[in-house]
Amino acid sequence: MSRTDVLRRTGPDTAKPAAVFDRDTEWEALTVFTRDPRPAPGLGVVTGRLRQGKTYLLEALTRSLDGFYFGAQEAAGAESLNRLGDRLALHTGTASTDRPRTWEEAVDALLALGDRRPLPVVVDEFPHLVRQCPALPSAVHGAYRRLRDEGRGNRARLLLCGSDLPVMRRLFSRPSPLHGLADLELEVRPLDFRRAAEFWGIGDPRLALRVHAIAGGTPAYRRDLVRGDAPAGPDDFDAWVCRTVLDPRTPVFWEAQHLLQEETDHPDRALCHSALAAVALGRTTAGGVAGHLDTGLADVSRCLELLRARALLSCEPDAFRPGLTRLRIAEPLLAFEHAVVWPRRSELEQEDAADVWRRARALFDTAVAAPHFAQVCREWAVGFAAPDTFGAEPFTASHGSLSRPEPGAAADAEVVVRGARTGDRPGALLSVGSACWNETMDLPHLERLRRLLDLLAARGEDTARARPACYGGAGFTPALREAEARGDVVLVGPDRLYRGR
Repeated sequence: MSRTDVLRRTGPDTAKPAAVFDRDTEWEALTVFTRDPRPAPGLGVVTGRLRQGKTYLLEALTRSLDGFYFGAQEAAGAESLNRLGDRLALHTGTASTDRPRTWEEAVDALLALGDRRPLPVVVDEFPHLVRQCPALPSAVHGAYRRLRDEGRGNRARLLLCGSDLPVMRRLFSRPSPLHGLADLELEVRPLDFRRAAEFWGIGDPRLALRVHAIAGGTPAYRRDLVRGDAPAGPDDFDAWVCRTVLDPRTPVFWEAQHLLQEETDHPDRALCHSALAAVALGRTTAGGVAGHLDTGLADVSRCLELLRARALLSCEPDAFRPGLTRLRIAEPLLAFEHAVVWPRRSELEQEDAADVWRRARALFDTAVAAPHFAQVCREWAVGFAAPDTFGAEPFTASHGSLSRPEPGAAADAEVVVRGARTGDRPGALLSVGSACWNETMDLPHLERLRRLLDLLAARGEDTARARPACYGGAGFTPALREAEARGDVVLVGPDRLYRGR
């Protein structure tokens, strides 16, 4: 049965609640999985970093489909088992004295909820329970095996969820008992930059870029941590920064520290802070971070791998030198924290935030907004640009750099677009672009790109299809617009990023 057929048979009660913003793809995947009519128990895995709205989404699902939701906490195993039993008793209307006495009994009771109809059964933050009862994955595996051997027709749709990404990966990989059991694997990611602007209610593209450079696409930052406060317009941005992320009285001021505390172990935390600060200030290789911190490469590499495993740091190959890996802070709030706030925390607790921000404003533009603008341009090129923009379907967009560039040629290109790979060979070079956040772009920017293309061609790169592109956060001169009209360059400004292809 196709996904469309399943959706058609689920009925109007699976319509996504209006309170759930976006998440159409995730909602469809969850409802198709939940309402699958096959007479066998199903297992789904839902992951995603903290604050992305997993719990909000799953609670909405269980309310809509009259399912069961249990949110695990860090507690003793006996307390969690008692809490789960109480929730089950409340859901089924049975006496709490009948609650399960072991985790094996608890798993059986959870799956028994699906004896009569397809039913979502959600266990959120599953890793907390596994830490309390390491044998729990084996208990789940045994319960599924018994149900399938008995052919009972049970249709429980168990969703095991968690924000501890490394643990969730281990739980569903070899040699875990849960490996191969999942019918659904769903990751709840941050909103893309266009959806984030809509979520914040921001119509001005340049303002949206500034806010996204701080808050990214994490829904909880607006919904919970700034009390719904959004800039009233471009002229309110500086005041908004001062009354939210620079105000120690607001939860978002402390969020970056809390995020790192929740995602890292204590011995790693100090080095993680320092490593993130180095990356935020432009050290984009492991060696560069180690040199900046005067710390051994092995220790720094372990720290960077921890941050990467937690999806807080991205490691991306250079477009022209695949052996070179570039580091990028994946969570914008962490980049803002470590470039702007971290060095000034004592000042912010003693001085007026407006005075501190006035001194840090230029650094925000160069160290935070500019590299974030380049990343948004890369995301636009792959996710939103029309195929004819670059002459073919873009497959990757990354930063590219050349060793020993010629005088007068650009050494770097912030947005290098390639097509799909052919075997082990990189995809065809479709575009080489420069991104300038606070500088009006002119013909010299185009000339530097042309020289870079000539240099790439001399080094053996096929540049026949490559189009130069200028990504300008502050606009373009009339001369460059004329070059665009002649087809000599692709121009992408904030309006096109948010509204065009």
